Formats: sequence, C-alpha cells, structure tokens
Amino acid sequence: MVADLSDAVGRAHEQHVRVIVLKAEGRYFSVGGDIARFAAERDVEAYLSDLVRGLNRVLLSLMQSDAIVVAAVQGPAAGGGLPLAATADIVVAARSATLSLGYSRLGLTIDAGASLLTRSLGLHQALRLALLNDRVSADEALSLGLVARVFEDTELTLGTEALVDRLARGPMATQARIKTLVRSADQAPKAVLEAEATAIARAAHSVDGREGVRAFLDKRAPEFSSETS
Repeated sequence: MVADLSDAVGRAHEQHVRVIVLKAEGRYFSVGGDIARFAAERDVEAYLSDLVRGLNRVLLSLMQSDAIVVAAVQGPAAGGGLPLAATADIVVAARSATLSLGYSRLGLTIDAGASLLTRSLGLHQALRLALLNDRVSADEALSLGLVARVFEDTELTLGTEALVDRLARGPMATQARIKTLVRSADQAPKAVLEAEATAIARAAHSVDGREGVRAFLDKRAPEFSSETS
C-alpha cells in the first residue's frame, strides 16, 4: 500500500494537480499496519524501520506538496490510519467514522506523524489518544478541531466533491503559499517523523512490543513488563 500510495502521489505531482484526495473503499479508511506480519518477521526492527520510513517519505511529500490534500474518512481510521488522515490539510468525515490510535495497547510507540496531532489537538488531547487509546467519534473530532466537516454517511462523497471543486477553483499558487506558511509555523515535521520511525522500530523489537503483538493475535490482554526502555 505504501508503494502504491507513493506512486499515486508522484503521478499527482507530475500532473500538477490542485487537490489530492485520500479516501478508501469498504468499511475502513485504514486500520494501520499488518500486526500478523509484525509477528512473523524475523527482524521486525529492520522491517518496521524500512516500512515506516517509506511511509514517512509519502507523508512528507503530501505535507510539502503545493496541492491541497483532503482526507475523506468513511469508516474507522485506526492505528496509522488516524495520522495518515490527519496528514491532509483538510479532513472531512462521515457521521459514523471513528478515529483511534491503539499503539500502546500493542506495546508500540506511535508513527505516521501521530506526534504531529499535537498541532491539531493540543498537548493533552494528543496524549489522551496516544496513551488511553480512546475511540473518537466524527462529531467529537469536529469539536476537537481535527475534522473540518462532518457529513451524513450518504452525503460524504458529494460533500467531498463539492469541497474539492471549491478548492480546485481557487488560486493555486496562493493556496500553496498559505499552506507552506501555516505548516512552517513551528517545528519541521521531518525531524518528528524521523524520531517516530526510530522509536516504533525499536519498540516492535522490545519485550513489550512482541508481547503486545502476540496478545493481539491471541485475542487476550497483554502482560507488559515493568521495563522503562
């Protein structure tokens, strides 16, 4: 999926599109990584390091793109699916959509730009989602400032298309400059993404990371250690 997403974003940039839309088919927007694959990897640290850094390159490309990026969340956005959606400049959601992280439940640290949720949510709300793994409804996400519009489920497609049309008819160069100014108002995301990539790769190789993955696959509560590193 990372490779396909990278190719699609590359084609969009080659065509100088005004708006890029992130959306999915089926019940889920995205539920993040393949936990079974994590468990099967002999060198999960190397695997996740390569995987997350590949995704980071796509995320940075979207953040730094002149195109305005819109995410349309039609179902659960969980794990890396939440920060993937939040990478967009504008996030819209169906009324039944939900957002959650869930990394610490697996003994893993966050990735895919989840640390950058602090920009949208503030410090304590971002920590709440990262540490408590709360599932947030579309309406709550709207009130928190993470989602810009909530549409009834049957209206998500039309609502997104109307928003995209409005952006596509706007001044592309001006919109691109506004995006750059707003996104560069604080720390550059590249350093944040790099720190996340290193942390999650190490966490997956740790005692708690392996236990969290096994417990998830065994459908039981994990028994985490008292290790602090």
